[in-house]
Amino acid sequence: MDKVKPLNNRVFIQPIEEDKTTDFGIVIPETAEKERPVKGKVLAVGPGKFDNNGNRIPMSVSEGDTVLFKKYAPDEIEVDGEKYLVAEEEDILAIINK
Repeated sequence: MDKVKPLNNRVFIQPIEEDKTTDFGIVIPETAEKERPVKGKVLAVGPGKFDNNGNRIPMSVSEGDTVLFKKYAPDEIEVDGEKYLVAEEEDILAIINK
């Protein structure tokens, strides 16, 4: 995403919606209360934050990573009519290997 460049230790995430069908084949209707996604694809990362000595700490996530994050930690933003999330690196719990 060329339009957004996160600052410091922030990560720009495209949320990945969970399946609307349960393991038993039950389809969850659109009217059911939706939970916020906790998985997403990293579209852009900031350069990292500074430590106490003024050295920049490199980010541990990269563009293209699929990540799990804390449900209510990221901020929702809208760019060109699409919803995205901005999270701090500390709010990311894991990188999902493909």
